[in-house]
Amino acid sequence: MEITTLQIVLVFIVACLAGFSSILDEFQFHQPLVACTLIGLVLGDMKTGIIIGGTLQMIALGWMNIGAAVAPDAALASVISTILVIAGGQSIGAGIALAIPLAAAGQVLTIIVRTITVGFQHAADKAADNGNLSAISWLHCGALILQAMRIAIPATIVAVTVGTESVHAMLDAIPEVVTNGLTIAGGMIVVVGYGMVINMMRAGYLMPFFYLGFVVAAFTNFNLVALGVLGVVMAIVYIQLHPKYNRIPGQVVQSQGGEDLDNELD
Repeated sequence: MEITTLQIVLVFIVACLAGFSSILDEFQFHQPLVACTLIGLVLGDMKTGIIIGGTLQMIALGWMNIGAAVAPDAALASVISTILVIAGGQSIGAGIALAIPLAAAGQVLTIIVRTITVGFQHAADKAADNGNLSAISWLHCGALILQAMRIAIPATIVAVTVGTESVHAMLDAIPEVVTNGLTIAGGMIVVVGYGMVINMMRAGYLMPFFYLGFVVAAFTNFNLVALGVLGVVMAIVYIQLHPKYNRIPGQVVQSQGGEDLDNELD
């Protein structure tokens, strides 16, 4: 797929938004579901962008900065993997598998940029001592621009080169055993992401519905809309039948241990 100049400019803008948001944590443009969807929209294949973003979002749920530990960079992985799949002709599974090393590379870039911005902070302290509010604002904006370029420059380079014959030849030269391995690895990574979500939910009483939904999806031809409607209906029926949601005012409800739940809550 040949990428036009306008598309390259739009990719640059989306990548800048992802870089800004990964630091500001306000507009969430760096989240895979948002970043991949926007890149897919720019490249003319929004459906593929949503699929990649939704899959990567499940993986990135466990990526978070804790203390001084810097998490893998979901923004860089989302933007570049989507470009490689849509414009580079790679499979979705291969793109998801490539997102992991891309996130690790983005993690290194994040550490480098954050180290550089320490100088900006010291300069801002000196400007504050001198009462130079304008300099403080420019220093803050400069630090944010560096974070944006951390995503925008690699994404633009990939967008410019991915449509060339040399890059296509390089991608086509990858042995089939490697591409198949990446596809399988991408599927396994998705399973790990779902497992992390289920582990965080810790709702054992909902597991029968999970297994039932898996069986229905595996052995029927229902699409996502039908499965969603089926899930909503099951949720409504569960709420209507469960005693917890059908208590009569003043009725005493006993717990499994024979203790009065009302007394416990009081």
